[in-house]
Amino acid sequence: MSDLVYVVDSDAASQSGIDDLLRASGYRTKAYGSADEILQQMPERESAGCIVIDVQCRDNAAPDLFDRLSKAGSNLPVIFLAGHSDVRAGVRAIQAGAEDFFTKPVQREEFIRAIDRAIARHRLTNEQDCWGRKAMARLHLLTRRERQVFDLVVRAKMNKQVAFELGTTERTVKAHRHNVMEKMQLRSVVELVSCAERLGLLRPGIS
Repeated sequence: MSDLVYVVDSDAASQSGIDDLLRASGYRTKAYGSADEILQQMPERESAGCIVIDVQCRDNAAPDLFDRLSKAGSNLPVIFLAGHSDVRAGVRAIQAGAEDFFTKPVQREEFIRAIDRAIARHRLTNEQDCWGRKAMARLHLLTRRERQVFDLVVRAKMNKQVAFELGTTERTVKAHRHNVMEKMQLRSVVELVSCAERLGLLRPGIS
């Protein structure tokens, strides 16, 4: 299934033109007449896509839209379009966090490349978020003692050191390590350390 682009434009003719361009380039599209409309019918967070919005409004439209999208739980990249007289709005859009900004009429190839980049970034973000949720869910399956072993092992502690710090035997530590690897669905200590790093658990004071 082709990727989906959400087009926000209050001008029907302009919206139709953007729609035709995107569909001719292989995208699916969904149209909205205003930012309020897309906020009331939020796209699915897990689906890769992006928002294209025509900025024909006040200077604070960009930061206002990003704030409202964020509060609504959207992480969709946003590409802004505006007329040549609205360059200031484009600058504010980029400052607010827009993926890209174009003045109309857009140069087709450059615009489509920006759409490709935005969707690729959103797909990667979704994959990373999904991995993080699954990894945290597995981490929460560890018992208190297994989590203590996890925290020491990822900080390069040997079994003997872990046993000493926890007041137990190396044999017991090995059993806990085995359980940790099984529950985290990892095959090596290197993978375990990488997992801890990606979850932000190796920063000073984090455990």
